[in-house]
This record gives sequence, structure tokens and C-alpha cells, in this order.
Amino acid sequence: MVLLLVDPQAAVMTAPAAARAAAAGLALLLAAACTAPAPPRSQASTAAGTACSQPQGRPGAETATTIDVIEQAYFCILGNYYSGATLDARSLLTAGFAALTQQLNRDGRDVPEATMPALTGDRKADWAAFETAYRKITDQVPGLRDKLAVVTLEAVVAALGDDHARWAHDVERPPGYYDGDGYGLGLEANVNGEQVQSNSGTALAPLFVTTVPGGAARAAGLRPGDLIESINGSAPFIDGEATPAIAALYPRYPQARPVRLRLLRQSTGRRWSVTLEPGLYQRDLATLQVVQSKLLDDDIAYVRMRGFAPDSADRVLKAISRLRTGRTLAGVVLDLRGNGGGSPKEAIRLVSAFAHGQATAHLCTVDGRCETLRTDDTVPLLDLPLMVLTDRGCASACEHFTSAVKNLRTGVLIGTRTAGVISGPAQPYLLGNNTTLSFPTRHHLGPGHEVIDRIGVPPDHHVPLTPQDAAAGRDPALAKALALLHK
Repeated sequence: MVLLLVDPQAAVMTAPAAARAAAAGLALLLAAACTAPAPPRSQASTAAGTACSQPQGRPGAETATTIDVIEQAYFCILGNYYSGATLDARSLLTAGFAALTQQLNRDGRDVPEATMPALTGDRKADWAAFETAYRKITDQVPGLRDKLAVVTLEAVVAALGDDHARWAHDVERPPGYYDGDGYGLGLEANVNGEQVQSNSGTALAPLFVTTVPGGAARAAGLRPGDLIESINGSAPFIDGEATPAIAALYPRYPQARPVRLRLLRQSTGRRWSVTLEPGLYQRDLATLQVVQSKLLDDDIAYVRMRGFAPDSADRVLKAISRLRTGRTLAGVVLDLRGNGGGSPKEAIRLVSAFAHGQATAHLCTVDGRCETLRTDDTVPLLDLPLMVLTDRGCASACEHFTSAVKNLRTGVLIGTRTAGVISGPAQPYLLGNNTTLSFPTRHHLGPGHEVIDRIGVPPDHHVPLTPQDAAAGRDPALAKALALLHK
């Protein structure tokens, strides 16, 4: 994962130096980077005399998370989150208190007073009861106060169950980390990290390696197509349902531990076990480029787009224009597999090269008031057939684009269903300890007011990758796209 500094006001991730531009572009594919225009600030979201507000430039150095910061975040959510007006705040406090007691238990420091107070549904009164109990508990374990505050606030945010709600605070980086480095086992599987975290029901057996970008996996000789039969002794699927064991494939520093895999290479029948140590590895330059393009079959423009970074739509259009020079193109294949999203403006701009005068999405409040997002008709139409390759890694702004393509019938989707990770563009708010809380202030709906979040966009042609395809280096979705364009 690429970690870069974020200027929430500008909603742009930037690398520290121009030499790292490729890494910066890749980082922008993260869905959490997308932001919406700032809504009116709520005066109800106050804590300790401080309202959560839109960040103005880069925040100062992060300070300790305290109960006052948790209070600020609690009222910030209730005053600004898109369903904050109707949210049962008791769910947030209950989740926070549960995380608090679980951490006490893990540290062997449980205390008799760690009992959840009675909650009535009165948001202010319930907070007062929560704070009183919280202070009584943490006063007895002062050495754990910082850790308890962090896990409590993380749990409050997680209780929203929103794939675009995040609390950004200091993340420890591995020694020697450089922007653009990868961290982990050095493999990618057909079940990705986002599915493991929030949408495991979409995972399909068997579990197999799709790419080996580097690190311990490459050193151990793993190859695309290798089946992963067990992870740390546990099956990845039981009765067709994904298990928590898969999460170990995507370790996070510094909690990461060695991972033992049992593997099967179907082409040879070889079965073996290997223990992979998580660590840093250098990504190939190609995987850091947001936009790559080439000519296929002498008349097909193929463009791989890894994220909806600033100016990425124009880069795609310029790439197609270059490939079109001196020849007649039969169509465009836009490969959005693994595209984690980014800027909604870029999604709109790219759609606008294939359709004018249309709605691309709607951003709605909890009471049904919606703003319609429309195509930018200043973008010239390409007037070329479009094939879009999709998979479960296509999320957020990527789903904004693909849902518009499908609804407006401006192209054909090929591959597998998208991620279903598009609750709404995230709006950042600055907390008192110089950390950033972000969440949607409006909910995303597709061009026809359809819900896409947690559902995804289905392809017009379902063409999944199999272990045999991965092992042989075949790309059945791309082959299908080329066949359709050459009909």
C-alpha cells in the first residue's frame, strides 16, 4: 500500500518530490481520497468548545487522542454524516465501549467498573453517561489511556458500516519505506483486501494467486494460478463461504506476522508449504503508472487505468488520440480491473467522452433531496465503440464510471461484478488532535437512482479469471472484448 500525505482542502495526494510522481498517481486510486464539495458546517458538531471543520491546508503535528477528541468525532458524525440526523447514536457508543473493554482484556487489565452505562436515546445525555464511565475506567489504567482512546474512536467510526468513512491518524511505516514501495507478502489473490475487510460474501472459491509483484512470494517461487489450500492451517473457504483466514494475505505493519501457506500447482500436481515473511518490496514501475496504453490487433486502443487521479481522464483521452493518429480504430478497450477509484470529477469527465446531456449519478441526503451529476459536454465525443473490463477491484469512482456506462448504454462491461464500495464521496473534517475524520455527507446513487453500494455493477458479459487462465497467462476478459469489437 502506498501511503502519502493528504491535503484535505485541495483533495489531492502529492508525493514529496517530482521524482515520485508515479507513486503519487497510484496512491490516488484509493477511494478514501475522493472528496465532495464542502457542505454547510454544522454548529451542532461541537466538543469541548471546538466544532469539527473543513481542514485549511495541512494540519499540524498529530497530538494524543483523548476523550475530548472522541467527543468531537461523535458529534461531528451526528451533525454532518449523511444519515446523522436519523442515526441511532447508541450504536456508536456501544461499539466504542465494546472495543474499550476488549482492549482491556487483551492487555490483561480489565477493571470492575468497565460496565456499559444505560443509554436512553438522548444523544447528549448518552454521551455524558459514556464519558463518565470512560473516565472512571481509564483513570485506573493511565498507561493504557492513549491506546484505549485510539481503539475506541476507531470502533465508533467502524460502527457506521460505511466503506468511505475513515479516521486518518499516524500509521507507523516500516524502516526504509519509500513512496511507491509495496508492503506485504508480495502476492495478490483473486479475493482482494477490500472484500476481506467489508464484503467477504462476494468472494468465490477457489482462492488462488493472480499476480506476484515481488517480496517473499516471488523469492519463494510462487506463480499466478497457484491454489492456496490453507492459510496458517485454516481453510480459506468453508462450505463456499470465505473465512477470516484470508485476511492474513494482506498484512499491515507493524502487527504483521509470518504467514504459512499450503499450495497446489495444478499444472504439475505439486503440493508444498511455505512460510512467507511480510516485508517491503519494490514495485515495478509499470504498476505505479496510473495510465498505460498500447495498440492491439492494429486497430484497438487498449488503455489500462489504475485510478481516477487528477488529470487521469485527460491522460486516457490523450492516449487514445495518439493511438488513433494515422489509423482508423475499431474501438477502445478500457481496463479498469483493480481500479480503486479516486476523483468523481475524473469519472464524470471520462464518461463525457462517450455521452453528452446525461446524468451520471445522484448525491442524496437521507431525506431524499438529491443533486444530479451530469456529463461535461465540453469534452469532445470519441465516437468509438467501448469495451470496459471490470472486476471486484473496481471501486468508488470506478463504479461511478461503470454504472454510467452501463445505464447510458455507451459501452459494454466485461469481466466480473464491481466491488460495491461506493457509499458516497468522503468529506474531511479536522479534529482537535490534528487528525482527519472523513465520511460521506451525501449518499451515492447511480444514474437511474439505483443503489450500487454493497451491490456493485454487474458486467454485460460475465467472464471470470480461473486459476488455469492465471497459470497460462491467459486473459479471457480481454479476449472477449477483442472478439466483440471484431464482430
